[in-house]
Amino acid sequence: MNQNKQHYLLNRAEEAGVLLKEHLDGDHVVRVISHNDSDGISAAGVICNAISQEGGKFHVTMVPRLKEEVLNRLAREKYELFFFCDMGSGFVERISRLNGQAIIADHHQTMDQTGDDAESLIHVNPHLFGLDGTRDVSASGVTYLTVRPLKKVELSGLALVGAFGDMQYSNGFQGVNQTILTEATKSGVVEEQEDLKIASKVEPLYKALAHTFQPAIPGISGDLEGSQAFLEKIGISYGIKFTDLANEEKDFLTEQLTKLNPQIFGNVYSIPKENPALRNLENYAEILDACGKNKRYSVGLSICLGDRESAVAEGVEFLNKYHDSLIKGISWIRREGSQEMECVQYIYTEDKEKKKIMGTLASLGIDLDLLNPQKPVITLSRMHDQIKVSGRTTMKMTGKGVNLGFALEQAAKSFNGAGGGHTIAAGAVVPYRELENFKNLVNDIVSTQLSG
Repeated sequence: MNQNKQHYLLNRAEEAGVLLKEHLDGDHVVRVISHNDSDGISAAGVICNAISQEGGKFHVTMVPRLKEEVLNRLAREKYELFFFCDMGSGFVERISRLNGQAIIADHHQTMDQTGDDAESLIHVNPHLFGLDGTRDVSASGVTYLTVRPLKKVELSGLALVGAFGDMQYSNGFQGVNQTILTEATKSGVVEEQEDLKIASKVEPLYKALAHTFQPAIPGISGDLEGSQAFLEKIGISYGIKFTDLANEEKDFLTEQLTKLNPQIFGNVYSIPKENPALRNLENYAEILDACGKNKRYSVGLSICLGDRESAVAEGVEFLNKYHDSLIKGISWIRREGSQEMECVQYIYTEDKEKKKIMGTLASLGIDLDLLNPQKPVITLSRMHDQIKVSGRTTMKMTGKGVNLGFALEQAAKSFNGAGGGHTIAAGAVVPYRELENFKNLVNDIVSTQLSG
């Protein structure tokens, strides 16, 4: 059955590819608008690479979300083709009224069905065909499908970088991601092997382990002292690099870490021809994520477009800074915990550094058993008179009926805010003065979802 659904999605993507090619042949500049996280930057990388390989031109903008003012600004622009990555599915009708034709390559739950039949627009989204945008394919994957008819298999690696960036790899790829992976490995763009998934093989071991967040290791990730204590306990020097360990020590370390989290050893995907810092797809995704969190989207996009000198060095530096702030954030959560309500729990901050990483801290809080995994974690960051909201939960809870994308969209709408996303991870923005009412409403909606 899923093959059929994939088939329909691929057909829709191919229509978009044909439209793109027409505009490139007509020498039109393509107006690209993409999200500013790891998946959004990868998606922009896929489409911009494809356009330049075809000898075309693009003008690209990265935004945190598609707000009214962004759409109003685009409505005044005159381009023959607008290409939206990782956003747009909630504004199909608005986008169909822009001055040029449009392609939307998104993977978020779509609430807005109006405008899908508009002549001027092609909407490519797995949810339209009964597929799951949380697990089956990321935005960079959807974008890759639209350029696939132009024979762009070398961009399949970047399509999977976005899938890692969007946490779609728990226990292996599935759905469209698996289809893209098969293409990537068959053509030699990506290699698959089994390995230990620690953050680095070349920094001191205690740091490498403390900086390993994907997968998270309870008692070690984000905790330099915990990491040292663990290594001392198993009798391995904490200052040594992984590459300098004897083979028996490597095996013994792997065995001990696997007891703490079996996912620490498993399939690792790499682009063999890539710069060492970017070779591992997951590391590549982390670097793009760090660029996004530092609001240096252009650095992330430059990396995707092939700048292997200054941009990569800058990206690696952002990643190191990001790891340091995660370590601080994790000790803050260990200290403060969350405010638990009946069905959800909240973490609140006004701290500038923490605001950048609240969504990640929510996920890590669950993974490291610092927060209750039975209740979705909703983070609240104060931005003047508004609150930026991120929600995270587990596959187990979505299996019980939790849909954070829907909960945050409904609750935010009730207070003139905006929100949405996936069942497992979502975001919103609401007025600060409505904070308490919003918290209660989200709790009520999740309670209804769980009793449904």
